[in-house]
Amino acid sequence: MVSLPENTVNLSPMMRQYVEVKKQHMDKLLFYRLGDFYELFFHDAEIASKELDLVLTGRDCGLSEKAPMCGVPFHAVDSYISKLVEKGYKVVVCEQLEDPSKTKTIVKRGIVRIVTPGTLTDTEFLDESANNYLCSIYCSENNGIGISFVDISTGSLYVSQFECDYTVLLNELSRFEPKEIILNNSVFDNSLLQKYCESEEISSQIFDDEYFKFHEAVEKMNALFQEKDVAPLYSEQYEASLYSCTGLIHYLLETQFSGIDRLCSFYLYTVQEYINLSPSCVRNLELFRSSKTAEKKGSLLWAIDRTNTSMGSRLIRSFLEKPLMNPVLINARLDAVDEFYNNSILCGQISDLLSGIIDIERLLTRLVYGKCNPRDLISVAQSFGKIEQIKALSSAFKAPLLKSIGADLNPFTDLKEIIEQTISSDPPISMKEGGYIRSGFNQEIDDLRSLLFDTKKYLSKLESETKENTGLRNLKIGYNRVFGYYFEVSKGSLDQVPDYFIRKQTLTTGERYITEELKELETKILSSGERLNLLEKEFFDQVCATIINSITQIQKTASALAYLDVLCSLGELARDYNYCRPTVNNSDTIAIRDGRHPVVELVSKSELFVPNDAVLNNGDCLLSIITGPNMSGKSTYMRQTALIVILAQIGSFVPASSATIGVVDAIFTRVGASDDLFAGDSTFMVEMREVAEILQKATKQSLVVLDEIGRGTSTYDGMSIARAVIEFICADEGIHCKTMFATHYHELTDMDLSFSNVKNYNIAVKKRGDTVIFLRKIVPGPADDSYGIEVAQLAGVPKEVTNRAKEILNSLESENQTIVRRQVVTTYSETDNRIRAKLKNLNIQTITPLEAMSILNELIQDLQDEEENK
Repeated sequence: MVSLPENTVNLSPMMRQYVEVKKQHMDKLLFYRLGDFYELFFHDAEIASKELDLVLTGRDCGLSEKAPMCGVPFHAVDSYISKLVEKGYKVVVCEQLEDPSKTKTIVKRGIVRIVTPGTLTDTEFLDESANNYLCSIYCSENNGIGISFVDISTGSLYVSQFECDYTVLLNELSRFEPKEIILNNSVFDNSLLQKYCESEEISSQIFDDEYFKFHEAVEKMNALFQEKDVAPLYSEQYEASLYSCTGLIHYLLETQFSGIDRLCSFYLYTVQEYINLSPSCVRNLELFRSSKTAEKKGSLLWAIDRTNTSMGSRLIRSFLEKPLMNPVLINARLDAVDEFYNNSILCGQISDLLSGIIDIERLLTRLVYGKCNPRDLISVAQSFGKIEQIKALSSAFKAPLLKSIGADLNPFTDLKEIIEQTISSDPPISMKEGGYIRSGFNQEIDDLRSLLFDTKKYLSKLESETKENTGLRNLKIGYNRVFGYYFEVSKGSLDQVPDYFIRKQTLTTGERYITEELKELETKILSSGERLNLLEKEFFDQVCATIINSITQIQKTASALAYLDVLCSLGELARDYNYCRPTVNNSDTIAIRDGRHPVVELVSKSELFVPNDAVLNNGDCLLSIITGPNMSGKSTYMRQTALIVILAQIGSFVPASSATIGVVDAIFTRVGASDDLFAGDSTFMVEMREVAEILQKATKQSLVVLDEIGRGTSTYDGMSIARAVIEFICADEGIHCKTMFATHYHELTDMDLSFSNVKNYNIAVKKRGDTVIFLRKIVPGPADDSYGIEVAQLAGVPKEVTNRAKEILNSLESENQTIVRRQVVTTYSETDNRIRAKLKNLNIQTITPLEAMSILNELIQDLQDEEENK
């Protein structure tokens, strides 16, 4: 590793300038503009060459050894920066601030932007279906934790506050999945948070408290957002929220030299507004990515996302991140989805129009950052045209939520006209080529274009006019790099040359001249390209500025479009896959009839999915013990119940024939076996931590999914823990959370005898010889067998192994029966020998019924006497 030189005296002026800039940003990679390249030096160059697969060279810098160097072309710098940022690096860009050809000293340079994982704005390198959040956390000893999330690529800022609870903090981080976190050095245990950031590969940075109380950030916040939105932050109650928010804005002011004005959407929320979804729940239920592939395909989001716009795709993900708890709000969404479900024509028309609308939210960001091109503006105009048609269709809306969305739609016909009048309908890809301002918009531009692209016409006209005025019939116009344009006259006509011709060169065949008129035309021709570029850029910037002036109103329309897109797509989903409208209320009941797993039925299209009912409440169906063999569908059944609840509480129809969902405040899951090697925790320790969190946090309004509790330790330990957990939930003084409990401990199925709120269910199985068929149907009662060996056969375990397993099983069962018989004999050997002898000597062929009744009475009396003497 080559470190930065401490002594800069012997460095070249350019390298000295580089070192001065680099010393201010030691934690970042410095991209330093040199002509047509951005160069990196010293240790930065070594890192970049490795991470970007660039050739590492060297440059003379005034020292005895060359400075390590690598570089990238200036026109492709964004792709290289994005790759580094994706790997967790921060990048600072140092730009040339003056034309090198116009200065004789070292070119003036300065920082123009700092790019970090949470401040990436280049839409080409962002996931269009997910937000890119930067998070700010401020912990106050007296006021809890304030947390803020901003996506500067969409201009949205979310702010909240809660008690100093690490679990709640992790839940919020899991909900938003930020790419970068800043936090204060507080009384809160930052080591836990740092561990989380490392495990999730989140960039983090700690600042002192004063960083979060930056006065200019407060002023900027007041300027960015409406007073009614931010006013609550100034109460003592929301002090931690205020400082998390101002710390975030302070960070943006330091890193974003332009573009912070893009922020225009402010949301103050409480964690109680949404279902509590822990990181393990999000992972176990595969809400956003498949646990097998870590990709979107195979997740719930993949199954339900049929949106037509990037804005809608991000919003439906946000719905899953934040399922609602207010039945009024949920039913408002359901009313809107219901309208699209029942009106396929209207739904189809709106869907088709939405598919032609660009990502307006992120395009606004490109506008603010000066990265927009003429084709983007044409796309904006075309989108405004689509919005105008959607606005017209919105007059047919009946659901109150849809009417509200329709009212928020603005087609911006004035902006559409400005764009169409100014920008060419088919502009070039690069602005350097020019030609993107519409012909006829500006006379000077039209004249310059004519002069630039039809130069011969102007020269030919001047040549003809000069011949006519001077009588020099053999005169012609020529050009060279030394004199520029000139008139050439042959020797035979030199006596006819007028006085205003200025001689420039004598040839053997004649003379070359210039005139004021010719030089004036030459100046126009040679400067027309530069002047044309300046004029086109000036008018383009004016259009961009006009659009930016309406950014808040456009953002409001973009949000309405996203909402409409989600509701419309959910209507299509319900219609195409036979989903039903759930009844959502504040009851304590979850009752699902013919429920299906929304992902499994899509993935397994070749197989008929077997639907199942589910009933849970806080009364007689509080806890369901589900038994049955592996691979039979227990986990699918439990997960589909949780997913149906989530779908209902985001306002979606659900895969069932009917469903009543009493809103839940949290969903907890303990599913599968996994360890945490990073934290040094075993599989069983991870399992017990998750169980502990559930038992500490679950309420009567929660839904809990427990799969195989206690399997990570010895049989008796595990079974004891499982039984104790059920008792803790179901006892009179228990927590009484609605629970689905899958287990292989068949001994637990007798708990329905002790608790009236426990029900047994099992997966129906049909056995034919040595093979089993899983019917995937949930039926009342406990399972009669685990069918472990049969499952092993299905999995492909060699026949020699499974046959031997059967022998061992028969031996163990026989041994167990012997033990049982011995216990019975021992028990009965203690009975009265008189009773045994009397029974042994009885001859039932000779005694009368009356004698038999007398003997039986004596035996009963003997037994009663024995019981009394015990």
